[in-house]
Amino acid sequence: MKHNLLYALFFLVSITAMGQVDITWDDLAKVDYTEKYFPTYDSNFLYPEFSQEIINLQGKEVTLSGYFLDVDPNGELIILSKNPLASCFFCGNGGPETAVELHFKTKPNFNTDDVVLITGTLKLNKDDVEHFNYILTDCSGFKLK
Repeated sequence: MKHNLLYALFFLVSITAMGQVDITWDDLAKVDYTEKYFPTYDSNFLYPEFSQEIINLQGKEVTLSGYFLDVDPNGELIILSKNPLASCFFCGNGGPETAVELHFKTKPNFNTDDVVLITGTLKLNKDDVEHFNYILTDCSGFKLK
């Protein structure tokens, strides 16, 4: 009995210490959009209304897998996508919820379209149209295949 209690306590502490939450692309799809006018750009953009489930993850460490896209020749815009480059939302397959902007602690040595698992702190972005709606900061990750 004493050992079972110790094992249970160890298990709970281990889970708490890990702290990250695994999320999926289906989780990120729980967002609605309306068009909103941004005077700075004299244009309408899709304005996200995140689900409460996603709002609750704001500031938490999350893990998500997808396709690594290094779309900027200067390496300043790195994306995790639900789809490979040839069929990502830039090419009409899905919407803004199918891509996450990544900010790494140290830039990884991944290639475009590598399937990767990324861990980072989730930031939700509604108002800065120069960045994605979903941003992961302090990222780390590894190649899955």
